[in-house]
Amino acid sequence: MHVQPRQNPLSRSDFYSDHRSARPLIEGTVARGQLREDTYLYTGKIGNNPGDLMPFPVTKDVLERGRERYNIFCAPCHSRVGDGNGFVPSRGFARKPPSFHIVRLQKAPAGYFFDVITNGFGIMPDYASQIPVEDRWDIVAYLRALQLSQSATMADVPQGQKVPSEPPKFSEPGSGATLPSVLPEKKSESTEEKK
Repeated sequence: MHVQPRQNPLSRSDFYSDHRSARPLIEGTVARGQLREDTYLYTGKIGNNPGDLMPFPVTKDVLERGRERYNIFCAPCHSRVGDGNGFVPSRGFARKPPSFHIVRLQKAPAGYFFDVITNGFGIMPDYASQIPVEDRWDIVAYLRALQLSQSATMADVPQGQKVPSEPPKFSEPGSGATLPSVLPEKKSESTEEKK
């Protein structure tokens, strides 16, 4: 059992008629994780043009994940508010990235941003190997929310919402090593009466 007959990869074998030890893949074989039936999800394009819809519903979790990924991968250059004044350009980077709030990028379809994240643009490198496909779309969703937040008017604020919103109240402020704990919101009398 210690010494078993075996074949080195791509070596000659007399067992098969074509004399190859490695067998050809069965036609139509797809490697695990490589099935890409939804081309829009993986390219952001419909045909050759960028599409302007999200391939899945945008939820609070999607936006939170998008913000998290944006702050990690995009904010160093584009800044947390998306104005292009991030840390890297402030240290002498060759070209300042554009603001996401200019008219051209506000009108750009969602698939355009996905394509730029995937393939890069100008001096921006591609992030296809660092950011999974779903996270790229989460970033695109967050970018849209960021664009809306920076150009919002009072008409966009729901009735009864205070602007600016009240800051959260903390039961413990936190020490720097620990996070502050937020007091739960009190239900108003009107919401309790409805029940």
